[in-house]
Amino acid sequence: MTTTALDAGPDADLATPGPARRTLAVFARNKLALTGALILLALLAFCFLGPLIHPTDQIHTDLSQANRAPGAGHPLGTTDLGYDLLGRLMYGGRTSLEVGLAAGLLATLFGTLYGAVAGYCGGWVDAAMMRITDAALAVPALFLLVVVAAMVTPGKPVLIVIIAAVAWLSPARLIRGEALALRGRDYVHAMRLMGGGGGRAVLRHILPNAVGTVIVNATFQVADAILYVAYLSFLGLSLPPPAADWGSLLSAGITYTQVGHWWLIFPPGIAIVLVVAAFNLIGDGLRDAFDVRLKKN
Repeated sequence: MTTTALDAGPDADLATPGPARRTLAVFARNKLALTGALILLALLAFCFLGPLIHPTDQIHTDLSQANRAPGAGHPLGTTDLGYDLLGRLMYGGRTSLEVGLAAGLLATLFGTLYGAVAGYCGGWVDAAMMRITDAALAVPALFLLVVVAAMVTPGKPVLIVIIAAVAWLSPARLIRGEALALRGRDYVHAMRLMGGGGGRAVLRHILPNAVGTVIVNATFQVADAILYVAYLSFLGLSLPPPAADWGSLLSAGITYTQVGHWWLIFPPGIAIVLVVAAFNLIGDGLRDAFDVRLKKN
């Protein structure tokens, strides 16, 4: 005797989870991805809620407290300018995370739209747009960042735009490949026959069906953007004082390695490694979760 969906009653929908629930289930089974998510939440709490528990003055310098080893009152010691390093780590983490998240998401947004338009249009439009991308990719990203950052006064909005202007190239090529595959689907042809234009095809059909690829790529773009912030700061192109980020803390600490001031190097270095690893683990978990081969029908 065959049981239909109506005979199964109201619990039938619960017995067959939808795509979103299956995606979350696959992600939840990935222990490394969950570890990355927990690390990221811990770092966010440390940077944005930590100053409420451990308030410090990160504006005024105090040279009488400079380069103090970890101890009472200063759990991680002090910097060369007398700032409490634990508080500085929280303060600098806000900058690194804010700039990294904003630049990564902006790069993903622009690169996604650019790649989708190129892939959908095809022909000479695609060829011209991709040659621009290839030419930009031929120049080392760090070189472009250093040149542009040296020409303008660093500031949070400027730093975000500079990093995003370099980072959008990778998602553009990735989404262009998705668009080339999706533009030949039946629902896109049906939309064209009904009089739909290119804008509707890209926004209503191409991008929604590439959302998994976009989300996964966004996590990697944020991780790369945080590294770019650290690179620029390490090269002396950081935000002007009293602003700080993990890269500038690491750069300042390198000066004191030979005199044994380890506390100026390890905390910011470990923080950078943890946040980049967390985003990469989350990205790997999301990639598996959106992979239809791992979803149970």
